[in-house]
Amino acid sequence: MQPLDALLREARELTDGGTAPLRTADGTAALDAAETEVGRQMQICNACRYCEGFCAVFPAMTRRLEFGKADIHYLANLCHSCGACLHACQYAPPHEFAVDVPRAMAQVRLQTYHDYAWPRALGALYRRNGLALALATAAGLALFLLLALALVGTLRQRLAPGDFYGVFPHALMVWMYTPIFVYAIVALGLGVRRFWRDVSPGAATPAAVAEATRDALGLRYLGGGHGAGCNDADDRYTLWRRRFHHATFYGFMLCFAATSVATIYHYAFGWHAPYALTSLPVLLGTAGGIGLVIGPAGLLWLNLHRDPLHGDPAQRPMDRGFIALLFIISLTGLALLALRDSAAMPSLLAVHLGVVMALFLTLPYGKFAHGIYRCAALLKWAIEKRRPSNLTLGSD
Repeated sequence: MQPLDALLREARELTDGGTAPLRTADGTAALDAAETEVGRQMQICNACRYCEGFCAVFPAMTRRLEFGKADIHYLANLCHSCGACLHACQYAPPHEFAVDVPRAMAQVRLQTYHDYAWPRALGALYRRNGLALALATAAGLALFLLLALALVGTLRQRLAPGDFYGVFPHALMVWMYTPIFVYAIVALGLGVRRFWRDVSPGAATPAAVAEATRDALGLRYLGGGHGAGCNDADDRYTLWRRRFHHATFYGFMLCFAATSVATIYHYAFGWHAPYALTSLPVLLGTAGGIGLVIGPAGLLWLNLHRDPLHGDPAQRPMDRGFIALLFIISLTGLALLALRDSAAMPSLLAVHLGVVMALFLTLPYGKFAHGIYRCAALLKWAIEKRRPSNLTLGSD
C-alpha cells in the first residue's frame, strides 16, 4: 500500500500540473479536462477518506486505485451533489489542492448526457444551448398550436366543460404524442444501455435491485450520509432539497398516472373524456399538478440561494430551464382545470400541450436524464458492494 504522504505528494503534483497514472480500464482512451479533474480529486480523497461514510461515492472510490473514463462517469452519476463532503473537506478551496467534489462531478455529469446521448449531435446542441433550446422549443410548439386553432376558428370558442377533444380530437393527440413519447424512451434507453455496458456492472441480484430501488425512490443520499440533510447555502443541514425533489418526482408520476388511467378508461372501458372533477384521472392530475408547482418552485429557490461552490455554475441556466418547463406545465394544467368552462380553455390547452411536447423532446439531453443515469449508478453500486474487493488499500 502506498503511504499516505506519498499519495498526497502525488495529488500535489497533479494540482501543479504534473502527471499521474490516470488511465482508463483498457489503458487507451484519453481523459478530458473535466474527467482528469475528477480523477485528481478522487486520488486525494482516496488518501484522506474522511468522507467515506457520507455517501456511496466514497466507498465505491476506495475500490479503485486508478480512475478510467467509465469509472469517473459512474462515480459522477452516483454523486447526489449534497455538499456534505465539500463542507467537511480540509482540502477544499482556498486550499492549494482545491478539492470541490460536487462541482467536479457536476461537470462530468453534463458530459455524460452528451457522450451517451442518442443521437449524439442533439446532445452536443443541447449541451451548448440547453436553456435556449428548451424554451424555444416550448414557445415554438405552443405558438404553432395556437396558430392552428386560430386558423380553424376555435381559439376562443366556448365548449363543454373539459371537452379537450373538442379542441384537439383524440386521434390527433395520439398522433402528436405517441412518436414524441416513443422517441424520448428510445433515446434515453439507448444512452443508458451504453452507459451500463461501459461501467460493466455484472449480474443484478434481486437484493441489489431492491436496494437500488429503495435508495432511488427514497433519495437516501440527499440526507448527507447522516440523515440530517444537505448543505445548500451554508454549513447548516437541511432536508428541503430532498422534500422538493420528492414533490417534483411524485408529482410527475401522479400526472403520468392520470394520463395512464384516462387511457385505460378510453380504450378498455369506452369511458371518454371529459371526466368529472371527482374522477380518478382528474384527482390524480390535480394532486400531481400541485406537486409539480411546489417541487420546482422550491428547487428554483434553492438553486438561486445555493453556495457558489456547489455544482457547476455554467449549468444553472440549463437546470433552471428544466425547472421552468415543469413549472409552466403544472401551472397551465391547473389553469386548465380551473378554467375548463371558459373561452380561455382552448388557448390554455394549446400552450400546455406545446410545453409538454417540448419537455419530452428534450428529456434525453437535459436535467431529467440525471435521474435515469443516477438510478443506473445506484444499481451498479448495489451490485458492486456485494462483491469482494480486489484491493487492500487502507488495510494493515
